[in-house]
Amino acid sequence: MFDLTDKTAIVTGASRGIGRSIAKTLAAAGARVVLAARTESALEEVADEIRAAGGGVPFPLALDLAQPSSFKERLGSLPTEFGKPDIFVANAGITADNLLLRMSHEQWQSVIDINLTSTFALTKLLVRGMMKKRWGRVVAVSSVVGMMGNPGQANYAASKAGLIGFTKSVAKEVGSRGITANVVAPGYVATSMTEEISDEARDKMFEHIVLGRFGEPEDIAAAVLFLASTEAGYVTGEVINVSGGLLI
Repeated sequence: MFDLTDKTAIVTGASRGIGRSIAKTLAAAGARVVLAARTESALEEVADEIRAAGGGVPFPLALDLAQPSSFKERLGSLPTEFGKPDIFVANAGITADNLLLRMSHEQWQSVIDINLTSTFALTKLLVRGMMKKRWGRVVAVSSVVGMMGNPGQANYAASKAGLIGFTKSVAKEVGSRGITANVVAPGYVATSMTEEISDEARDKMFEHIVLGRFGEPEDIAAAVLFLASTEAGYVTGEVINVSGGLLI
């Protein structure tokens, strides 16, 4: 079950946190995984971990998501054996938090560009190959913040809500070609970002999480693996809320 042998997946933001876990999980299922992020040295570390675990074949790809005009050329550098990716996981994301009245245009635009516009540009390129194969999986990693909002994160919430609307639209456009498009919406996940939260703030957050803990990157990766699999072939246009009951 969930065997991705002979499939090629590309994961953005694969150098750390949730993206790192997603890449390793897909590789463990047999996929050839393109590890995409800006820092190639960090990607090499992930690739080494995948090789050591004996999973699928990794390929680090330095990719600056703020430069959509470079995407076609960078994807053209993939080894022949990787072919055209079958699975695209749009995971990369940034924050630039501020209250609305203090938020600069640059803070707004940078988050929209990385979190949403890069997903549009990459999906447009990658879905062409999927259409020729008549098989493909697009999985966007959004956030429950995109469904419920959060003070100080108007830009982030807008970008993550945008991913949901974008992915649902893509699902309707390409479904007849055997391609599914779905969203995973994490809640609070234990990463380097949440490590900086004070114990007091952490306890307050736990009051709103039914399962009483932060999620682990592996929790998100498991949901992505399902949506990327053949077994999820009749699931499209859906949002899987992986938040431990933060949003019910």
